[in-house]
Amino acid sequence: MPVFQETSSAARDLRILPSRASPLPRVTPIPNGGLSTNGLDRREVVVIGAGPAGLFLTLLLARYGITGSSLLCLDAKPGTLKAGQADGLQPRTMEVFQSLGIASEILSEGCHMEEVAFWNPVTNNGSETDGTKPVSGIERTSFVPDVNVTARYGFEITIHQGRVERILQENLAQYAPADTIRRSHRFVEYVYDDQGDPEYPLVVKYDYDTENGTAKQGSLRTKYLVGGDGAHSLVRRCMGLDLQGETSDHIWGVCDFVADTNFPDIRKRCAVHSNAGSVMVIPREQIASGEYLTRLYVQVPGEMSPETEVTTTSTDKKTASKSRRGAVTIEYIFEQARAAFAPYKIGIKEGTAPDWWAAYQIGQRMTPKFISRTPDGIDRVFIVGDACHTHSPKAGQGMNVSMMDSYNLAWKLVHSINGLTPKSASETFDPVLETFESERLENARQLIEFDAKFSHMFSGQIGSNDPDMAGLTHEEFVRVFSEGSGFTSGCGLEYHPSRIVKNDHKIKGTGDPLHGALTPGRRLLSVELKRYADANLRHLDDELPSHGRYKIIILTSNDLLDRDGISQKILSSCIDTHQTYPAGTIDLAIIHPPLIRHFEWTDLPAEVKQHAEMRVYGTSKTEDAYEVYGVSKEEGAVLVVRPDGYVGVMSSLVGGVEAVDAYLCDCLVRA
Repeated sequence: MPVFQETSSAARDLRILPSRASPLPRVTPIPNGGLSTNGLDRREVVVIGAGPAGLFLTLLLARYGITGSSLLCLDAKPGTLKAGQADGLQPRTMEVFQSLGIASEILSEGCHMEEVAFWNPVTNNGSETDGTKPVSGIERTSFVPDVNVTARYGFEITIHQGRVERILQENLAQYAPADTIRRSHRFVEYVYDDQGDPEYPLVVKYDYDTENGTAKQGSLRTKYLVGGDGAHSLVRRCMGLDLQGETSDHIWGVCDFVADTNFPDIRKRCAVHSNAGSVMVIPREQIASGEYLTRLYVQVPGEMSPETEVTTTSTDKKTASKSRRGAVTIEYIFEQARAAFAPYKIGIKEGTAPDWWAAYQIGQRMTPKFISRTPDGIDRVFIVGDACHTHSPKAGQGMNVSMMDSYNLAWKLVHSINGLTPKSASETFDPVLETFESERLENARQLIEFDAKFSHMFSGQIGSNDPDMAGLTHEEFVRVFSEGSGFTSGCGLEYHPSRIVKNDHKIKGTGDPLHGALTPGRRLLSVELKRYADANLRHLDDELPSHGRYKIIILTSNDLLDRDGISQKILSSCIDTHQTYPAGTIDLAIIHPPLIRHFEWTDLPAEVKQHAEMRVYGTSKTEDAYEVYGVSKEEGAVLVVRPDGYVGVMSSLVGGVEAVDAYLCDCLVRA
């Protein structure tokens, strides 16, 4: 006879699975799914493209609760990327991945780039007076930090884009059916048709391959369509939009390979300017063979001098540039690399083959709009990633900015679908969802501007006589690189005032926002805290993950234990306020400064333990949140953080409840 009898239930099965984020609450009716009256499949959201932007968007939508028969992603490729394309992840992207619980493999297996080495032509030209001979080649001029802003991860990580896609897809499998992504399905067009099914007015047409290899056509209906289908986006074309901008005559070759070289900094990120042209070295991750990949970007000289840039405007020039790109071979790339690296040697390690190589032309382009509003007055069609902005790979932005487009859009779209965003009687469009375009358009403009400047300087020559590059020195190049770190890292992004960014309370943290000072419109830097309930050291990002909810964060003042003080009043009032909105739309966190004595739960308002037992924190021994955030311990502060981690509003404790409630009234419906 057994000593005890174990009982079980279906709910207990979840205990042996990885933890999952709970879906957002829904005010609108849950869709029945199924077929429309004319027999077409219906989905609330259809995503076109399963590259980083489309796949990340699909994952976020599923985690927020748009899943099952509500979500579908169509991709023309038969599988995830196997070689080439993007390979770098910036600190802000890694902060977001960590808050989603998908950063560990990338952190442990990726290549961390902590510093950048700058190499320039040697300065020793010889002297008749002392009899020295001229020396040719390159020399290291300086090292600088790769990231010079404060971030949880103060480095860039390189890892293959296909591996990132696989990590995203594996996490998606926890939230959505296996057929949520349909491969070898090629988007053809969409049309607006509100007659057959006004709730699902977009008809999406596509081609797909059957098991026997024949191509067939299919159609479905959707409420919303998102194009993450790359620089040649068909969704964008159906929206009537084009990429606008210019393409220079600078052509570069790129190759991933196992290096055989005596160049001393091959395992560091390097910017190399030589008399033979420019090279960028990007160290890559270890591969299955145990070897380490390296990526080289090599400038390809052509009919035009390397330091002379002329914008391509005529058909003849475009044809000539295309011909030059087509003439680039792997042999030619390494011929140019050897010339640029001289006197050092570089080549492909014997017994290995190049992992991938290509030639590309530098250009910066973007669309004037990211949203298309349909005749019913609703924003229903969106584009993200390369579908709305393209640029060179020099600043390591492609995969990052693309996924951050999706990060900005996902929660706004789900809040709109779930009926969580308030709208006036006269509005058909969603005013919060509408901010996706204004926020990401401005970010894209900054990207284009920085990339054009950085690429132009990188393709130039130190000490050039070219009037356009007059004054280009090593010091100037390093200055532009370093000052751009706030943008390239993703940590310096600041969204302008809007419905969801309010700075009318005229309060922000004292200090530099790039190093954590609280500022409306900027991301909340994660800090280490000591959780009161169990004395565990925790990172704020891990405590307040990216699950589509707003966060009210109260930094109490020194008077926390005074029952008549402002801190306890604001705690009680904020807890009451957050309960006036739909349950599960707002998280609450409380941070207190070091206090003169230990306290018990009974020293605080009873509702604190009831509603925030595991989210009350003190400062840790290694990090003072008040100093990082620039908040006075005597005065404290209260803030609302948006679901994507950006500060929406900030106020002093006095008047804090009114500021919080006024902000949330514009963002959320009341319960």
